[in-house]
Amino acid sequence: MSRRRVTIDDVAELAGVSYQTVSRVINNRPDVRDATRERVQQVIDETGYRPSHIARSLVTARTATIGLVVPDISNPFFSAIARGAEQVASANKYIILLCNTGEDASREIEVLNMLHERYVDGVIVCGLRQKEAPIQTALSQFRAVVLVNRRFKEIRFPAVLVDDLLGGYLASQHLIKMGHTAIGFVAGPFTSYSGIKRLQGYEQALAEAGIEPEDDWVQHCLPTVEDGEKAAHLLLNKRPELSALLCYNDLVALGALRYCAASGRSVPEDIAIAGFDDIMLASVVSPALTTCHAPRKELGSMAVSMLLDCINDQEDKCDEIVVKPELVIRASTSATQFATAA
Repeated sequence: MSRRRVTIDDVAELAGVSYQTVSRVINNRPDVRDATRERVQQVIDETGYRPSHIARSLVTARTATIGLVVPDISNPFFSAIARGAEQVASANKYIILLCNTGEDASREIEVLNMLHERYVDGVIVCGLRQKEAPIQTALSQFRAVVLVNRRFKEIRFPAVLVDDLLGGYLASQHLIKMGHTAIGFVAGPFTSYSGIKRLQGYEQALAEAGIEPEDDWVQHCLPTVEDGEKAAHLLLNKRPELSALLCYNDLVALGALRYCAASGRSVPEDIAIAGFDDIMLASVVSPALTTCHAPRKELGSMAVSMLLDCINDQEDKCDEIVVKPELVIRASTSATQFATAA
């Protein structure tokens, strides 16, 4: 038989005080005598009483919960963000409700509506794929919102961003310095803000080098290993003259590596491949992957810290943080026959 839950009234009766006094002790209020506080605390310890989360939220209008929405939790980039977010949330006695949309833009609004129904204190939304108008309406329901790697034209929400344009530029510039003039871009989804910025960085680097890319040097795909493999197949069969591929993220780059191995192309001797994010697998595959490092765990921790500031009405801390990526050069782009003279 299950044991009946101990209530605040039970503690008050056993300690010989009012339930208001018990509440003051629980909330560490100063207006309680030391002897009374010790007696109430002893009863709490002996009975194993735990305050009702629901009752507390009715009083404070807070639930101590945060919604975290990611497009694909199996992607190491987003799982690292979730780890960083959880650590900061836990340290502040908040619980995270993690929602995975599975790269389905139509689910984003559905998930946000569900989180609103559960009265979360705020939401962090990563890599939104939905168009601006409907998603802005869904986000406007919440007291506090922080975006990760997304920016809107009409409404400026607090955000934590990677400078994706810079990352795309640095990776493309590196390939150009290695002597490549026919560089393909295996891009992410058409609706990906990060993908659009990385493509702009790629285009900027090529333009500065006087390289005019063909329209079909760019192939869009979902940000997965499987779709990266398919996209590399399509792109290299269509444009066999390409000597390098810049990929939207490391998972796509791993797919490209897999296709090259299956088709007899040696990396980097026949074709150089670079990715983005610097997930753990990037350094352990063979050849190790050149990529742009983004501090994934830190993005999650910064997003939660900013969201808590927004929840607590510290508006001066709720603006925008832009993190600069760092190019990490590894074996997948280092073929000596392509290197230019210093």
